[in-house]
Amino acid sequence: MKKRILSGMQPTNRLHLGNYLGALKNWVKMQDEDYECLYCVVDLHAITMPYEADGLARSTREIAAAYIAAGVDPKRSIIFPQSAVNTHAQFNWLLSTMTQVGKLDRMTQFKDKGGANREKVGLGLYAYPVLMAADILTYKATHVPVGDDQKQHLELAREIARTFNHRYKTEFFPEPLTVITEQGTRVMSLTDGTAKMSKSDPSDNSRINLTDDADTIAKKIRKAKSDPNPFPTSAAEMEGRPEVQNLITIYSALSGEKPQAIMDRFGGGQFSPFKEALAEVTVAGMTPIATRFRELLADTTEIDKILKDGADKANAIAQPILKDAMELMGFWHA
Repeated sequence: MKKRILSGMQPTNRLHLGNYLGALKNWVKMQDEDYECLYCVVDLHAITMPYEADGLARSTREIAAAYIAAGVDPKRSIIFPQSAVNTHAQFNWLLSTMTQVGKLDRMTQFKDKGGANREKVGLGLYAYPVLMAADILTYKATHVPVGDDQKQHLELAREIARTFNHRYKTEFFPEPLTVITEQGTRVMSLTDGTAKMSKSDPSDNSRINLTDDADTIAKKIRKAKSDPNPFPTSAAEMEGRPEVQNLITIYSALSGEKPQAIMDRFGGGQFSPFKEALAEVTVAGMTPIATRFRELLADTTEIDKILKDGADKANAIAQPILKDAMELMGFWHA
């Protein structure tokens, strides 16, 4: 069976350097490996929390544009909106009938997002992991790149696949595996090295947005928090200095240079020369993405065509899988 990747991002707010280094950069590399790649904009997941309806379609185009600007090639990968493939929602219902409530009760993301008023939160947020399982199993995806916050959901998808196969005495669904991606790409806030870089952080200086121009990127890097001590010369000297470790991680991820080589070059000195070099590396890596992003959104005709073509290709894969699954479940069919 051909290895098939399925992954996606929500159309909420702007993507940033952390999204690029933590996910998009690896998505691009997977196109050169032995995978069939499907990358969706998970707009059905986006409506599980309060959102602005008049901005959803625009945000969907923006996320798709960010995929392409970062290097995801529509000729080699399928890019589509989740909501344009009805089998996601259909499989969500089918799989919900074999998902135990007790397992959903243990999902930590629901507890985190629901907060203290979980009884008032919509069913969609509670059942979010089932829809994620549906996203994956709709295509019989064999591999899924996920961050730490989604590992629990992927394990539930594996359990649901096992339940289906056991209940209907079949090996219909493969159990999706986690894709092992490059280490060291967990990007933290530029203002707090103990917090992940986030699009929801109220301070725009905490992140490098994929839309930032060269001057803005350079200014943010120069203002990034470090500490008063000299630049480290070894991993031991970097211990307990989260902001410093974060800046070195960013430099390494963008340049391909090993952290120790960076410390050999700048170690023992002040941070200003390193920050200037980091600003240059970040501008060189991110400016072409921002430029292509703006080009795509200046006229959305190309984006809309890519999303439509991607949805058609995704439907062509998903519909036969849904049909076979419903036959196994005993539904009437012509």
